[in-house]
Amino acid sequence: MPLLTDWLLRHSVVMCLLLHSLVLMTFCFHNAATSCSKSCYCSESEGDGKTVRCSNLQLTEIPQDIPNDTRRAYLDFNLFTTVPANAFAGLPHLVELDLSHNELSQLEPGAFRGLGSSLKFLDLSSNKLVNFNPEAFEGLRCHTNLTNNLWHCDCNLQMAMPHVDLEPTSLAGIVCQTSDPKEIGVEGLAFLLTPDIDLCVVRTTDVALLVVMFGWFTMVISYLVYYVRVNQEDARRHLEYLKSLPSRQSKLEESSTISTVV
Repeated sequence: MPLLTDWLLRHSVVMCLLLHSLVLMTFCFHNAATSCSKSCYCSESEGDGKTVRCSNLQLTEIPQDIPNDTRRAYLDFNLFTTVPANAFAGLPHLVELDLSHNELSQLEPGAFRGLGSSLKFLDLSSNKLVNFNPEAFEGLRCHTNLTNNLWHCDCNLQMAMPHVDLEPTSLAGIVCQTSDPKEIGVEGLAFLLTPDIDLCVVRTTDVALLVVMFGWFTMVISYLVYYVRVNQEDARRHLEYLKSLPSRQSKLEESSTISTVV
């Protein structure tokens, strides 16, 4: 019995140590995943969950240490120029994301991948976005603020519209700062408020006109080449005829001389 008691005691101590280590590791991992991002301010409430504020910090890259239980992230008034792919893939509970008042000019494909099932509001206002890339918004169905950007309205933008699932009112924030072609008359207007203007039809017409002009130019050149060749052939035949005249004249003179001698 003493041996059995000692054996159980030793193994109980080992099991307690292992269990204690496991609890500590779990706590450390949880604390690392839910602690606040460096230089950012975090707050948490029972109803709204965790909020991370990284506003006006002169950041140039999206922080990669935002806690994965964050519900709201405010990254406005920084110096971001691009949102890379999967920038927020580790934030499955995010419902609001504010990227307004930055220097954003590019959203890479899959920039907001992983947020489609949770995100309710995305703010991209007051940036430098020019071209609308539907691949950047794949899976998103939230309301998105797209106002105060340098949107360029052209056929590519018009073709991209049907491929996004954003809340329809979001696209009303695309106001044309420039357009292609310029004379189409959409500059300064919200693109969705000009349903009668079809930039793709305009481009198709221009292409058709260029094709017709090219075909006409090709026909003219072909005719000129044919005309020159025909005239060259006629000139060659005439030259051969002229070359043959002296020999005939000589024969006539010889015949005349023979007749005179006889």
